[in-house]
Amino acid sequence: MLGFFRKKNSDKNRETWIIAGLGNPGPEYSDSRHNCGFRAIDKLKEKIAPNEKELQKFKGKYISCLYNDAKIILLKPETYMNNSGESINAAMHWFKTDESRLIVIYDDFDLPAGQIRIRSKGSAGTHNGMKSVLQYTDTDEFVRIRIGIGPKEKEMDIIKFVLGTFPRDQKERMDNAFDRAAEAALAIIKSGVNDAMNRFNQASIS
Repeated sequence: MLGFFRKKNSDKNRETWIIAGLGNPGPEYSDSRHNCGFRAIDKLKEKIAPNEKELQKFKGKYISCLYNDAKIILLKPETYMNNSGESINAAMHWFKTDESRLIVIYDDFDLPAGQIRIRSKGSAGTHNGMKSVLQYTDTDEFVRIRIGIGPKEKEMDIIKFVLGTFPRDQKERMDNAFDRAAEAALAIIKSGVNDAMNRFNQASIS
């Protein structure tokens, strides 16, 4: 009986992290450049929660699992990109998690395709999904992992570009980028953001 109470107490005292990947729901968007965040969440599921059931809540889909003695919420907002913050903010309130344990993964056309960059805080730039996250959480003090999808041709419409699919010669490179983004998120939880930045921000595109 004593062991039972210890286990319950341990579960209650675990840190809860939310790793949110930004994207658009629906099969028509599944392979688009704008769904890099969703693809990275899929990689995380393969790595740490292959048998966990996907649940529906917070206007999104999520999986709850354990990693490094922390509770991890893998979240895909289904509000469409421009309202991503609504889902993330709802999950943060439900799990009583603040910005210090939030990681957001998303696409960035200012980075070369396949490159990833970790930042500990900062502005949303031109990314509408991130603008929504900053608006709903009322802070920019959370970790983000950017996955490069650029360069975009200057004359090409931004929406057409981000909703387009990767050319065939970039698909293997991008699959590797999704995997590295997933590994970077786990490194942040296990070793801290500074160590993760040292490891992953200098990595070359493969």
